[in-house]
Amino acid sequence: MAPVLRDTLSAVAKAMQSAQEPWWIIGSTAATLHGATPIDVADVDVLLSVPDAHRVLPTIGVEPARGEGSHLFRSEVFGTWRDNELPVEFMAGFHVCGAEGRWAPVALRTREGLTVEGAEVFVPGRKELLELFRSFGRPKDLERVRLLQSLA
Repeated sequence: MAPVLRDTLSAVAKAMQSAQEPWWIIGSTAATLHGATPIDVADVDVLLSVPDAHRVLPTIGVEPARGEGSHLFRSEVFGTWRDNELPVEFMAGFHVCGAEGRWAPVALRTREGLTVEGAEVFVPGRKELLELFRSFGRPKDLERVRLLQSLA
C-alpha cells in the first residue's frame, strides 16, 4: 500500500473515533484494501450516518454541506477533508440512481475491520462491495469488479 494511502487511512481512523454508528471505506480504497490491483486511488470515500457526519466533520474542520450531487450519486450530508495527502470524501445519507432512474439509499450490511498503521478501518465484505460497484455501473467500477473477481 502506498504511504500516502496508509497515512490518510490512519488519519481517517483517528477522525472516526467519535463515530457512534457503523462506517465504511468504499470505492477504490475499499477495492485496494481487499487486494485488487492495479487501482489508482485518488481519494478516500467514507460512508457514514447523518448523525455521525454532524458529529465528526466539525471536529476535523470540515463544513458539512448539502449538495445536489450528480446524476448518479447524492448525499444528505457531504464534506471533503483536504488536510491529508489524499482528499477524504465523507458521504452520509448516500444514494445511488439506478438504471430505471430511481434513487435508492446505499445501506451496507457487511463490515470487515482491517488494521492500517495500528488503526482500524472498515470495508464492506467483498461480495457486497462487488454488488455496490455493479450498482454504480460506471466503467471504472466495472473494472474494479473484474479485478476483485480475479482474486477469487
